[in-house]
Amino acid sequence: MRDFYTKHLTATNLEIERKFLLKGDAWRICAHHCERLRQGYLNNETYCSVRVRTTDDRAWLNIKGVTIGVQRQEFEYEIPLEDGHEMLNTLSKKPIIEKVRYFVEAGQHLWEIDEFEGDNQGLIVAEIELKHPEEEFEKPDWIGEEVTHDVRYYNTSLSQHPYKNWDKKDEDGS
Repeated sequence: MRDFYTKHLTATNLEIERKFLLKGDAWRICAHHCERLRQGYLNNETYCSVRVRTTDDRAWLNIKGVTIGVQRQEFEYEIPLEDGHEMLNTLSKKPIIEKVRYFVEAGQHLWEIDEFEGDNQGLIVAEIELKHPEEEFEKPDWIGEEVTHDVRYYNTSLSQHPYKNWDKKDEDGS
């Protein structure tokens, strides 16, 4: 089985990622795998975010720079699953981010589509990781508005200001 969690980082541990909202549910027929994720944040993001993430059978510790945009530093380390659960339950800020991640291949790229649950239920976001910031990619018909530069859609922001608390002007960017 393909390891869907292999990060595509550059040699300098840079994550290059773009984030989009979706138009409709047509992507669902293309999704060939999904995992339930829980993640929580362990720090107060002054210089970086430190999070722990678990699936049904694996866990990771992840450190990301706070740079907003397409490119930022990222370091990720697999940790024992039991440690991941303990960190989420005892050390993470609440609410915990809960989501189902679907994987959809389009062209030469793998899209990760996060359907949020819990306090962020109703939000669905697609992400694509690239090898360099100007890399071209196929944009499927179900891809909508790009929100890469909108911090409200970052998981760190969603853990502090959940989607359920947004009002209409938040969604419009007003």
